[in-house]
Amino acid sequence: MEPGAELGAELGAVLEAVEGRGGAEAVERVLARYNEENRSIFRFDPADEDKRKKLCEGILNILEKDTKTSCQVACLEALRILSRDKKVLVPVTTKRNMQILMRLAKLDNVEDPLERVSEFPVIVEALKCLCNIIFNSSVAQQLSFELNLAATLCNLLQKCKDQQCVDDIKCFDLRLLFLLSLLHTDIRSQLRQELQGVQVLTQALESSLSVRWTEEYKAAEDRDRPPLSLQETDCAIEALKALFNVTLDSWNVHSKNESHQFRYMAAILRHCLLTTGPTEDKTEELHSNAINLLSNVPVSCLDVLINPSSQEETDIKYNGMNMGAIQILLDFMEKRIDKGSSYREGLTPVLSLLTECCRTHRNIRKFIKAQVLPPLRDVSNRPEVGTTVRNKLVRLMTHVDLGVKQIAAEFLFVLCKERVDSLLKYTGYGNAAGLLAARGLLAGGRGDHWYSDDEDTDTEEYKSAKPNINLITGHLEEPMPNPMDEMTEEQKEYEAMKLVNMFDKLSRDELIKPMGVRPDGTMAPLEETVSQYPTSKQESSDSD
Repeated sequence: MEPGAELGAELGAVLEAVEGRGGAEAVERVLARYNEENRSIFRFDPADEDKRKKLCEGILNILEKDTKTSCQVACLEALRILSRDKKVLVPVTTKRNMQILMRLAKLDNVEDPLERVSEFPVIVEALKCLCNIIFNSSVAQQLSFELNLAATLCNLLQKCKDQQCVDDIKCFDLRLLFLLSLLHTDIRSQLRQELQGVQVLTQALESSLSVRWTEEYKAAEDRDRPPLSLQETDCAIEALKALFNVTLDSWNVHSKNESHQFRYMAAILRHCLLTTGPTEDKTEELHSNAINLLSNVPVSCLDVLINPSSQEETDIKYNGMNMGAIQILLDFMEKRIDKGSSYREGLTPVLSLLTECCRTHRNIRKFIKAQVLPPLRDVSNRPEVGTTVRNKLVRLMTHVDLGVKQIAAEFLFVLCKERVDSLLKYTGYGNAAGLLAARGLLAGGRGDHWYSDDEDTDTEEYKSAKPNINLITGHLEEPMPNPMDEMTEEQKEYEAMKLVNMFDKLSRDELIKPMGVRPDGTMAPLEETVSQYPTSKQESSDSD
């Protein structure tokens, strides 16, 4: 049998018990065995598809009746396993069956208090089933919209704000909202507009992180605070993911209330970045989702990441600003670079975020530049060779993934205040050529964004080495002997014509196309660029 394949030998016996040929105890015993054998199964035998459909129907018929808690848990566990198979969900995804699961998950009446501890396993398993079914079935997604499930979840989360809520239940409530906002555009719009989803989810995130406020947009920092528990971390991650969906396309803030909401969110995210989870992997997952959400926050609201405070104690300050969160972002970026894989998904969000922060907030740009592009001293190696953050980023400028190399080059360009001469100093022309060609800056100059007029200061070591730096490679090269020095004039002419003929053949075969640079810095075919440059005609005179 293949690893992960279903153990189907007992399926007939399970179906027979569930369809009523055994008592409740027999059903519970048979399902418990089925669940144990198939707990890790994600691939199912197509030959048993009809049996699994009937088993789903039988289980839901049992769940509709009033049966004991242990039997309900066994039925829901089996349904959760079966719902991993999209093909058996047709009998499950009816309004009646969705309402059965919502009732068991306590989503039919949010006023019903969670009094009995014995109910918690039933609620959690029912929520897990709903997550699987909604994820795997477009019919279930539409039924969730018709049953107003998102509104029910928002009301429940607001209720959890006012009373102690079981973390596992809250976590799956948030996961359901994440799935609904991800998979159904009408529900996403409903959350954003009618249900005040941003506010509800932000409060859920705040509660999961146990944020304590010392002043507006500033959370208390406790260095001795223990890491978050696994349940708290999972709740925070689910809230972050749901918020990301709901806040897509939020770059333009049109009102004072929206600005306050996003600044409040950014302050919580700053606290999130300074918080650790129970393990290193969980901390990285938490920070990764916080960074994704920060990318949706309007850049004008990100100044709260570095709010000043004279009473605050921190080891990382710049111009009186607390740079602790920015340092976390830099460390996260370097860690993702060092992983060496999945750059598009893992690295580009944090690079994009840092780029926009640097473009808009001067103190953030100057703090980051001091670490990423410190004043040059040793230029004996190429910019892409070495282990510094600058070396790693310059290597990415020639990455095979276009999106990765573009954002890495853009980040360095912004750190250089979009000045071509400054960028070339740190990267060399060869590494920067792609960016400059795309921006129409091959002839030099600077980008469109305005930056402060403070000047960079070159070190004495760089000034002394500058005349001998190769502008293409960006590093100091020893003078190379000229191979033409020992050639005769005839040999030089022969080699020149040989080169011309090679280029001519490649051009005629359309393997290469001679290109030039227009006056505006963009590239074009050579004959076109030549015609755009004015030619000065020298006046000739017949007089001696």
